[in-house]
Amino acid sequence: MKQTAVVVAPGRGTYNREELGYFARHHPDKSRLMAQFDDFRRQAGQEPLSALDGAEQYAGATFTRGDNASGLIYACAYADFLSIDRTRFDILAVTGNSMGWYIALACAGALDAMDGLNVVNTMGTLMHRNMIGGQLIYPFVDENWVPIPGRRAEIETRIAEIDRRAGHVLGLSIDLGGMLVLAGNAEGLAAFEAEMPKVQSRYPMRLPGHAGFHTALQAPVAAAGQARLGPELFDTPDIALIDGRGAVWRPKSSDPARLRAYTLGHQVTEPYDFTAAIRVAARDLMPDVFIVLGPGTTLGGATAQSLLSCHWRGWRDKAGFQAAQQEHPRLLAMGRPDQRALVTAPPGGRTA
Repeated sequence: MKQTAVVVAPGRGTYNREELGYFARHHPDKSRLMAQFDDFRRQAGQEPLSALDGAEQYAGATFTRGDNASGLIYACAYADFLSIDRTRFDILAVTGNSMGWYIALACAGALDAMDGLNVVNTMGTLMHRNMIGGQLIYPFVDENWVPIPGRRAEIETRIAEIDRRAGHVLGLSIDLGGMLVLAGNAEGLAAFEAEMPKVQSRYPMRLPGHAGFHTALQAPVAAAGQARLGPELFDTPDIALIDGRGAVWRPKSSDPARLRAYTLGHQVTEPYDFTAAIRVAARDLMPDVFIVLGPGTTLGGATAQSLLSCHWRGWRDKAGFQAAQQEHPRLLAMGRPDQRALVTAPPGGRTA
């Protein structure tokens, strides 16, 4: 009997040194798809994705750029989606984190494969060329993923205080499980870093190559994206989509024009609530499993923390989650070889 699943698409920052060669390793059967992606990039005057994935060494300055990272992550994640064994899994919905929303649109059929790359590549390139603001990340949970009493309110109070200062911009960018991703200008980010205590030896952590996503700072990028990406690209999804507000876009009843307006408007300039998207998926759809697409494994922790926040399957802390995973895995990250084997179709299965 099939298991029901919600698929989660990753955002920026998931293709790192360990992921170099991810597409070539996992998707040799999808060379035709990669060739189409490469042709698109060449026509845009950009380095082919296969050349990036096949580089001898990982160079952060190259791979964290929005115009490179976005397309590369899209190619890997979309190919992972095509590799899910549909004889074993009935996909109820697709969601994603931040840029992962664009990937989710393609997985759900609201964009075809090439239009999905067009949207991802266009928005990633616009973000990189404008490079307005930056991002950092800060937790409000402890190392066992349990919320620290009063910590979130403390963070939000400090954000508001800094944002009121002359010349300072700071706001919530992404609600990411047990973390808050903040976006702002140089002054706002620097003030937060100076005034908040360092926790877990690494936070607050700047996110290299990231602009001030999901804030009003990105209004020029949203306008440019709307001018370049026409309504003909968008269609009604074949699979339900859950967006960055927790709203559900259902097959046959979703308006492509409204979907485009959200994607290139609100989604760009307003906070993205990944936690709400996962909560809605868990409570409203109650899937057997969540499948997190690669590349990388970093989104698995944020997905698990989002599920803990609504006590899905009785999970309440990291230790309990890990014990449950050992007994009956319900969060399957395709970036992990052991969990990937539980998800993928056998050779000769569904490919591009």
